[in-house]
This record gives sequence, structure tokens and C-alpha cells, in this order.
Amino acid sequence: MAGNRARIAVDAMGGDYAPIEIIKGAIRASKELDVDILLVGNRQQIQASFQDSSKFSNIEIVDADEIIAMHEGINELRRKPKASINVAMDLVKKNRADAVISAGHSGAAMGAATLKLGRLKGIDRPAIGAVFPTLIANKSVIVLDVGANVDCRPKYLEQFALMGTIYSKYVMGINTPKVGLLNIGEESSKGNDLALATHKLLENNETIPFIGNAEGRDILSGKFDVIVCDGFVGNVLLKFAEAVGDVVLQIMHEELPQGWRGLLGTFILKSNLKKLKQRIDHAEHGGGLLLGVAGICIISHGSSRAPSIFNAIRLAKEAIDHKVLEQINSYGDKLIPESPN
Repeated sequence: MAGNRARIAVDAMGGDYAPIEIIKGAIRASKELDVDILLVGNRQQIQASFQDSSKFSNIEIVDADEIIAMHEGINELRRKPKASINVAMDLVKKNRADAVISAGHSGAAMGAATLKLGRLKGIDRPAIGAVFPTLIANKSVIVLDVGANVDCRPKYLEQFALMGTIYSKYVMGINTPKVGLLNIGEESSKGNDLALATHKLLENNETIPFIGNAEGRDILSGKFDVIVCDGFVGNVLLKFAEAVGDVVLQIMHEELPQGWRGLLGTFILKSNLKKLKQRIDHAEHGGGLLLGVAGICIISHGSSRAPSIFNAIRLAKEAIDHKVLEQINSYGDKLIPESPN
């Protein structure tokens, strides 16, 4: 990477609306962000959706003739070495790219990242961190894990808490992030065996600014900057939050008056409605950062359209610019993984 200019590999074939929407998002990023884009996938399909590619000197097409479909298992990673997600990860491994974006098979993306890039020092399991809005304007909370690890051990959640702390501190600009453990009550005696054991680990780790348990109602309150949970609970939470955002926007659309009054009201509230959409629409966040692997990897929603892909590229650039990998590595000796890296 030359100077502050990042090179982002984008899996052009991954997602429900690939490659057209993926390409649209990449084109916007190439215009508005200081990045070079490597579109990875079938050259003919990409070019068919991208007729004026010669106009963009900072976009390059990288051939990948295979795809791992949503219904296929992660075992296809080995059977399809030329799959777009494999080729994209290889670009990072070979230092031809600084980050990978994929809206395709999330299991395949996680598997490829772990197999090809490896884990960072002190990390047993990578985690997907998702950023949620809160009731406090311009304040977000990062929740992890939201899907990479369905079954977790206490040590994994301790590692998630440290990675979330680092991300909140260096990317979100929170000097002393407030870390919480998602639980069914505020008291330290509440929860299942995993929550009880994790609470003790977090309490005793001086590197993690742990302030106690977070109940479901606390997630969006702004009280916490980082909330940790296992990937099963986190993924349910993520999908529920996405649905709530869509429902709120749909209800607002339906409840606005019809005819000229509705048009007038929409015009008057236009800036407010735009801000509301930015705060609650999951597309505005782009996806989740896979923390714990030795490379920047953003896993976007399978239903991502151009705005979400643009925001995923923006998120990747922020992680690169703030040296998230280096920061996590610098704390690696604070954690003792349960299994050798």
C-alpha cells in the first residue's frame, strides 16, 4: 500500500444481487474514498455489468472462475480453489490487497480468512463485530460475536471483549470503552454457566474496562460501547435489529399522509428522515468486521445492495487507517489462548 491509499479486494460474485449491486457500490467507493478496488470474479460477467470500466483507473478486475453458492458447505473452499472468496483472500495473503469485502457465503468467508490468513496472536476464535446505533446521537456500540461462533467458551468471550475494546478505542475514538457482557440480569450472580464464568474472567482482566452485565434493553441505550455474547445469541440479535429497522422505516412510509399533504410533510422532514435512516438502517453500517484473523475482512449481508457495499469498503478503510490488526497484535500477550495458534 502506497501512503494512505488502501487496496480493497471485493468479492464481486458474492451476495443476492451480485455482481451488479456489488459493482455499483465499488464504483461509488472508487469515486468518494481514497482506495483502489480489485473486483474479484468472472471477468465476462463483471464487464457485462460494468461497461465503462476503462474510465476508472483505480478499479481492476481479478479473474476468479468459481463461486461458492449460499447453499453449499464450507468444504467447497478446498474443492474450489479458484472461487472468488478464495482468490480475494489470496490477494491479502500475498500483500496485493489490504482488505477483503464479501456479501457471499459468510461461512466460506470466515473459513477462507481463517485458513489462508491465520489467527492473530492470543486469539482462539475470530469474531464478527457489528456496529449498532444507540439512543445517544453519534454514539454507536459494537456487539461481538454476531455469528462466527455458535458455541463459545468463557476464554473466547474474554478475547472478544479485548478485540472489541481495541476497535472501540482506536476506530470509534472512545478513550476508555465501557464493556458489558450480555446477560439476563445486571447482577453478577445471574446467567448460565458460560455467563458466570465469563463474568469472572472479565472482572479479573485489567486490560478490559469491564463495567458489568448488560441486559437486552441496555444494548441500544448508549450505556455501553462494547457488548460481548456468543455467536448464537449475537446472530439472533443482529437479525432482529435488522428487521426492526426495516419495520420502522416501513411504518413511517405507510403512516405519512397520502397526496399533497404527504408530499409536503416528506419535503419538510426530508433531512430528519435521512438522518433517521442513517441511524437505524443496517445498510448504513456495511456489515461486520471479522476480528481476530491476520487481515481485514468485512462480511456484509447477503442482501447487500450498492450503499451497503460502499459502507463496507469505508469500514474496511477505517480499520486499515487505524491499524486495527497491529493494535490487536500488540495486546496478544495479554491473552493466553486455550489452543495453540
